[in-house]
Amino acid sequence: MGLQIIQVDAFTNRPFSGNPAAVCVLEAPRSAAWMQAVAREMNLSETAFLHRESSGYRLRWFTPETEIALCGHATLASAHVLWEEGHSRAPMLEFHTLSGLLTATRAGSWIEMNFPTEPVTPAELPPTLLEAIGAKPVFTGKTPVRFFVELESAEAVRKLKPNINLLSQLPPGRLIVTARSDDPHYDFISRYFAPGIGIPEDPVTGSAHCALPVYWAPRLGKKEFMAYQASARGGELRVTLTNDRVFIRGQAVTVMRAELVDQAESHIGLKVTN
Repeated sequence: MGLQIIQVDAFTNRPFSGNPAAVCVLEAPRSAAWMQAVAREMNLSETAFLHRESSGYRLRWFTPETEIALCGHATLASAHVLWEEGHSRAPMLEFHTLSGLLTATRAGSWIEMNFPTEPVTPAELPPTLLEAIGAKPVFTGKTPVRFFVELESAEAVRKLKPNINLLSQLPPGRLIVTARSDDPHYDFISRYFAPGIGIPEDPVTGSAHCALPVYWAPRLGKKEFMAYQASARGGELRVTLTNDRVFIRGQAVTVMRAELVDQAESHIGLKVTN
């Protein structure tokens, strides 16, 4: 029996929407080189790898190009897999990660994740970045790991066509774009571009919502939000800001199970099982 990899669409309850992530539950740690090779083979924005550690799981995330420090949708997908596939019956899951201890809890048909907040600091952006964005922002800033801009309208966010090649050349090559929602069901919308780590546009980004509520809370006078990420696939998030933590709720659905037929460090193959 080979090693199972499960593909999950996160931040949605419908297949083929939201953000796809691959999840691989390991019996023991594997090398970073092997995990990177598997992530490159899967060619999704993130592939998550988990194995048991103390009272929870060690969780690592890889894009096709690199390991990253925090990923929301692949954490959501990982919790979904652990519960759905019978790996755990615990009502709360603990994940030991590069961003510290993260938790996931069942919330009806939703999963609630406890993440650190990400501050947003006003800043002038390089002229080349403004050229890459191709739209006039009403706010420009930075977080510790990405650029951040607000545009004048939700329609401007939806229509945005940034120069991905140019953006990739401007470290850290990651950009959150947001605006107030024009749909009364949502408080704000966003899109996220990260060619600097191999993701031209991420469909739905949990980690970006560590920064978005920090920005919108004083502007909207509230700390609980319904958010929509307006990529082609689209995704919905419920977000609550509490001091230095943000609680992000999303749904997830399994779309594919596959099997690694050769687990050697030097050679990897995939066989779809169902």
